[in-house]
Amino acid sequence: MGTPFLNFSGVAAPLVVENVNTDAIIPASYLRSTSADLAEGLFARWRYDEAGAENPDFVLNRPPFRTSALIFAGPNFGCGSSREAAVWALVRFGIRCVAAPSFADIFYENAFRNGLLPAIVSQDDLAVALELACVPDGASFAVDLPAATISGPAGHVMDFCIPPFRREALLRGDDEIETTLRLDGDIARFTAADRIARPWIHSIGARS
Repeated sequence: MGTPFLNFSGVAAPLVVENVNTDAIIPASYLRSTSADLAEGLFARWRYDEAGAENPDFVLNRPPFRTSALIFAGPNFGCGSSREAAVWALVRFGIRCVAAPSFADIFYENAFRNGLLPAIVSQDDLAVALELACVPDGASFAVDLPAATISGPAGHVMDFCIPPFRREALLRGDDEIETTLRLDGDIARFTAADRIARPWIHSIGARS
C-alpha cells in the first residue's frame, strides 16, 4: 500500500499557461540516467537559461513559490507524450496537487497512480484562484480531498471534480493492484455471469 493522501495547505504557484506538455514538465535530457534529479529537472527549459542559471522570471524560481505544493494551470495540462516521469518530477519537487480545467488523458491516469491529485476546476474558479495566488508573497490554499474542495484567501472555496473511486483510492493510498483486489468479489460475480451469457468468450482461453 502506498501513502494515503492527506488534506494539506500550501502555497500555490500560478502557472498561467495552456497546453503544458510533458516535455516542458520534464525534458527528455533528464531521462537518460536513472540517477537524474527529476525535481531539479522539473520545467527545466523554463527554469534555467542556456548556461544553466535560474530564470528569475519563472514562478518556481521566486519565493515563496519555490516551496509550492499546489499548481494552478491552464487547460489540457500534461499533453504531449505519455512519459510518466512528468508526474514523477512534479511529485519529487513537492507538488501534491495540480488544479486545471482539464488534463491530457494519460497524464491524468498517471497522476493517480503516483499519488498526485489532478483536480479539475472550472475556468471561472481558476481565474479567481490565479488572481489570489499571484500576490507577491504568495497565498496559501487548503486542499480537502474528502470534500473535493480547495479553499483560498478571503473565504474563496472552489469545488473540483474527481471520480469517487479515484478519490477513495488516494485516501487509502491504494495502487492499481490493491484497487483491483478490493473489487475481487465483483470481478468473480461478473465472470460467473459472463460465462453463462457468453460461454464462447471463456472457451477460447480454455482451448489454448
